[in-house]
Amino acid sequence: MPGMEAVIVAGGLGSRLRPLTARRPKHVLPVAGEPLLAHQLARLADAGVEHVVLATSYRADELRWELGDGERFGLRLSYAYEQTALGTGGAVRNALAELRGGAGDPVLVLNGDQLSDHDLRAQVSHFAAAGADVSLHVVIVGDPRPYGCVPTDAGGRVTAFREKSADPVSPQVNAGSYVFRRSVLGDIPAGVEVSLERETFPRLLRAGRALVGYRDDGYWLDVGTPDALVRASSDLVRGLVRSPALPDPPGERLVHPSARVHPGARVLGGSALGPDVVVGDRSVVDGSVLMAGAVLGTGTTVVASAIGPAAQVGDDSLVRASVLGDAAVLGARCELVDGGRVGCDVRIPDDGLRFTAG
Repeated sequence: MPGMEAVIVAGGLGSRLRPLTARRPKHVLPVAGEPLLAHQLARLADAGVEHVVLATSYRADELRWELGDGERFGLRLSYAYEQTALGTGGAVRNALAELRGGAGDPVLVLNGDQLSDHDLRAQVSHFAAAGADVSLHVVIVGDPRPYGCVPTDAGGRVTAFREKSADPVSPQVNAGSYVFRRSVLGDIPAGVEVSLERETFPRLLRAGRALVGYRDDGYWLDVGTPDALVRASSDLVRGLVRSPALPDPPGERLVHPSARVHPGARVLGGSALGPDVVVGDRSVVDGSVLMAGAVLGTGTTVVASAIGPAAQVGDDSLVRASVLGDAAVLGARCELVDGGRVGCDVRIPDDGLRFTAG
């Protein structure tokens, strides 16, 4: 795959991840101590991709500030900005101008809010061997209702697309990693909002183009909610999924060198503590993400939760399967469990507090 190019669709508002995305794009939220997109960029570089275009709109300048020109990932990173939201298909079409390959060359296209360890090289090889116009990474899930179903025939050709439905036609779903023949991207209408899933793929299928499913049931997670973000981070720290951005997963915990953890505290379950985090005596952090400057008092317990930048949790409080946004302050002897509050003294700057079931 030397010289291959890729596009990452990274323009979404991240509404399901609020309040963590109120002041930053979801793609730079910390996952095992790295921005979410860092894991995708490192995977692409590891697979031999040399140039990646970020198709972006929401808080695009912050993405550029965080990720730069891609040098630290071993690739060249450029940016395609949208003045107005163009949808997944429109975003990829807008990125086409930044690509330099020929019309018949393959282009990897990834959704920016996923964590996966599927074999990118193998998907490209499968695409080439099939003589396909588009290859879609597909996985089998237990509950396909939140996802787009992609049934295939015995030869692996895609037969239909069915977006999110209460009555799914197949447990095989779209995992958001594609290989396009570059010329196919040029067929997407320019400058208008287009959905790959609802418009482009069904149109290509109706036109008789060759769309194939690449089945790989390795690790895959849609990192679109706070509980998924926490799970993704914990899985990476514990080595349940591997990322070239974290080549040596530490196991029980990942603690930034500037964080201060009291000797009497316990940090476990794949928890990740960011810069300048403070964890007080007798506190327990289990399977959670504590972002930069978060402070836990004495005797606090945080389980399967995300504590936002500069947020504070008071002494002897419990936070379980919940989220504290930027600079939110939770008082002493308070419980936040699956969205409930018991005897809480809470200060919430703006929309700084949000609960989510784990």
